[in-house]
Amino acid sequence: MGLLGILLALGLLVWLAYRGWSVLLLAPAAALIAAAVSREPLLAHWTQTFMGSAAQFLAQFFPLFLLGALFGKLMDDSGSVAGIARFMTERMGARRAILAVVLAGALVTYGGVSLFVAFFVLAPMAQALFRAAGIPRRLMPAAIALGTSTFTMTAFPGTPAIQNAIPMPFFGTTPFAAPGLGVVASAIMLGFGLWWLTRSEAAARRAGEGYGDGADIAPSAVADDPVVRELATVAREFDPAEINHGRHGDAAVPIGVAVLPLAVVVSVNLLMSLVILPRLDFSFLAEERWGATSLSAVAGVWSVAVALAAATLVLIVSNRQRLPTLRESMDAGANASVLPAFSVASLVGFGAVVAMLPAFATVRDWVLSIEGGPLVSLAMATNLLAALTGSASGGMTIALDALGDTYMRIAAEQGIDPALMHRVAAIGSGTLDSLPHNGAVVTLLTVCGSTHRESYLDIVMVGIVGALIALVAVIALGSAFGSF
Repeated sequence: MGLLGILLALGLLVWLAYRGWSVLLLAPAAALIAAAVSREPLLAHWTQTFMGSAAQFLAQFFPLFLLGALFGKLMDDSGSVAGIARFMTERMGARRAILAVVLAGALVTYGGVSLFVAFFVLAPMAQALFRAAGIPRRLMPAAIALGTSTFTMTAFPGTPAIQNAIPMPFFGTTPFAAPGLGVVASAIMLGFGLWWLTRSEAAARRAGEGYGDGADIAPSAVADDPVVRELATVAREFDPAEINHGRHGDAAVPIGVAVLPLAVVVSVNLLMSLVILPRLDFSFLAEERWGATSLSAVAGVWSVAVALAAATLVLIVSNRQRLPTLRESMDAGANASVLPAFSVASLVGFGAVVAMLPAFATVRDWVLSIEGGPLVSLAMATNLLAALTGSASGGMTIALDALGDTYMRIAAEQGIDPALMHRVAAIGSGTLDSLPHNGAVVTLLTVCGSTHRESYLDIVMVGIVGALIALVAVIALGSAFGSF
């Protein structure tokens, strides 16, 4: 009965979330259903297990949600993201429209701009380029997804994405964990995705298919859709309802000024992770008043937080005249972080309750017994939970909360570098999370004026198949040669 309760609770959570119900309500309700079927104490699980785990997630990662959303909003309102998109458009032109969209998305998201901010800026760019080049509009979502939601989210070393940050406290790693394997995975995702999109474009030209009929949708109109908002805030770290708050500057941003904050994010993150923090004495962290922790458990989050804070300061200083309503823009950025952070924390709370139920031991034993070793079972766990929750960050945190200590023990016993575990967990979370109910997928299709029927196959190929091939390659190389 206990296992049946878990499946029933999970099914209700997925089904109602896809229909636009708030996860803030669904997650605790589903957790209590699972606990009730297992005849576990309901109030204790709600206030102690659920809320305790949700609060721990917020304590660890809310600074990254806050700073990431703030940085993304200021990059948008200053015109910096639009300036980068305009530069790519001018340099590459309609002849290389797909490549221009992919590279623009990769540049801004690797530099720390929130995914949904990138969606709302890149969609108009892609519309203009694809229309001029005669490329079908149905390929726009896949091109944007390839640049923003694949290798720069989970694979490329140093990415400040929350999906790369979550494994760090569990494995004691940095954002640059397994850099060689991350580069290999990124090359596979990018190469495979561009091959598929180029192939699809060529096939469309042979068939005489043009851009398509119908008016383009204004991305700003999508931001106020309540169903899109509820789905989106579980999937990523920015509340799209805040996109229209604040005001954009009117002056054009030179490309050097536009990319400067992105360069600050990457360089400060690298320096903090590999140079500054390792040379300082943080032995005081072992004291009880600091949570009896260690530098390895917090260094990764600290590095990304300082990088985003420094980049935000540089952005404000270099674009002060282009931010006409600075306070309103900053308020909107801060507000945009709250609902996504609490939504993912609620999913984590649900996972914590499930992990405490007696029936979960069966699930844990099954996951750990999967043939292929701990890397394969870790990849399977993050894949499955990301798919079910429609959230890479939520699914991965649930998996690592429940099994992270076990994987660390196995890694120590078998001589597996925790950095390899980090990279496998991150890439694994970014594969099957792109199923049809994923909020980022729904938002992207809506912003591009497309549908699942028209564009989802291409998203599957660039966002799921390419990522799975890269994941298999990382596991194979890591098993043969270790982390590098």
